[in-house]
Amino acid sequence: MTLKRHRGLTEQAADAAVDQACRMLRLPTIRAQFPDLAEAAARDQMSYRGFLAELLMAECDDRARRRSERRIKAAQFPREKSLRTFDFEANGNIDAAVIHTLATCEWVKKGLPLCLIGDSGTGKSHLLIALGTEAAMAGFRIRYTLATKLVNELVEAADEKILTKTIARYGRVDLLCIDELGYMELDRRGAELLFQVLTEREEKNSVAIASNESFGGWTRTFTDPRLCAAIVDRLTFGGNIIETGTESYRLASTRAARAQDAAG
Repeated sequence: MTLKRHRGLTEQAADAAVDQACRMLRLPTIRAQFPDLAEAAARDQMSYRGFLAELLMAECDDRARRRSERRIKAAQFPREKSLRTFDFEANGNIDAAVIHTLATCEWVKKGLPLCLIGDSGTGKSHLLIALGTEAAMAGFRIRYTLATKLVNELVEAADEKILTKTIARYGRVDLLCIDELGYMELDRRGAELLFQVLTEREEKNSVAIASNESFGGWTRTFTDPRLCAAIVDRLTFGGNIIETGTESYRLASTRAARAQDAAG
């Protein structure tokens, strides 16, 4: 299909031509917003160049938003979490300035690791997902997974002779977020497979983990001391370690809410 150019189009014919051209060029935002933007341009006596710039910027902004949404969806986060909704006042162990610096994603750009260590309810997973979301919005490819789920997938991949392909897939993302590391003991085979993923990413792409165990307690998860030390080294060298503490602010907020309800 081709568009014929005509001089002196009526407004109705011009609108139809714009609509058809937007369909052909796949410009859905301009197609949707053109009538309102055209009216605003006429009302504000905008120049032709200014009006064209408004149209193109609207399309670019919307495409960037849709790309961010696709990257966030591809990350497979279990729920939506943001830094805006994180209560820094409730947990004095966490420095808001440090977290907001991490939100600039320079560490992801440099391929550095991040460790969030603390007890349940102290905000580890919230920060892990929120920082991963920030990275996705900044244009990085992200993947979130639970530690046990990742290990199970690797074991199955090894059994099905597709381990190299699976490790390569996890190696390609810019940031791999591993949650709940340390909740369950891993056998030697599972730990070795996880180590292969970390080695594949070392000094190339970032890994961020959330764990309820301090590094000294990781020997309960990785029962081989030498392998445990190697994994700790991979996850800490040159990176950031955020300790979220031992007091559950989630539990504290629940108790406070119940007390308030009882008082009312």
